[in-house]
Amino acid sequence: MLRFDALGLGDSEGDWGDGSFTHKVDDVVRACEFMAAEGMSPDILIGHSFGGAAVLAAARRAPGVKAVVTVAAPIDPSHAEKQYDAVVDQALAEGSAQWMVGGRTLTLKRHFVEDVRAARLHDKIKALRLPLLILHSPTDNTVGISNASEIFRTARHPRSFVSLEGSQHLLTGPGQAHRAGRIIGAWADAYLDAAD
Repeated sequence: MLRFDALGLGDSEGDWGDGSFTHKVDDVVRACEFMAAEGMSPDILIGHSFGGAAVLAAARRAPGVKAVVTVAAPIDPSHAEKQYDAVVDQALAEGSAQWMVGGRTLTLKRHFVEDVRAARLHDKIKALRLPLLILHSPTDNTVGISNASEIFRTARHPRSFVSLEGSQHLLTGPGQAHRAGRIIGAWADAYLDAAD
C-alpha cells in the first residue's frame, strides 16, 4: 500500500498553489509507475473527495490498476471551487490570492483555477472499463450525493454504489472511516488476485 499527500498538504513538500488537478492526476500515475518499477503494481486506486476525481482521471494511465474506488468524489473537479470562492475572482484577476484552510494559509493561483475548470471526467469515466466502487454519504454537505449518482450513471459495469448514510464528508465521526475501509476491503476481494 502506498499513501501520499498531495503537493503542499500533510507531509508533502512543495507549495499547494503550484499544483493543479492535472498535477494531482499526474502524481497518481507517477506513484503507480513507481510501485510497478518496484515490482508492486497497484491493484486498486482509492481516492477521497478531490482525490476521488483524480483517481478516476488517472486510472486508465496507471500501470497495473485493476479496480477503482471513490469516496465522496465530485463528478466535476471544479466543484472544489466553492471551497475558495471568496478569492477566486482575485486569483483570476491578479494571478494569485491567499486563503485560509484549517488554520493554514494557502495560495490559490490562476493556473490552478483554469486547470480545474477545464477538467472533464465524463469521458474518462465512460472509458474507465474497470470495476468501480462509489462510496458517498447522502448527508455529505460538502460534495452532494448527486455527484455519486452521476458518476454511477456515467460509469459502465461492473460498478457498485454504497451509501455511507450518517457519515460526514471527511469521515471523521466515530467509526466512519473504519466502516468505509471494511466495505472497500470486502468489495476489493473479488478483484484482487490472491496469487499476486
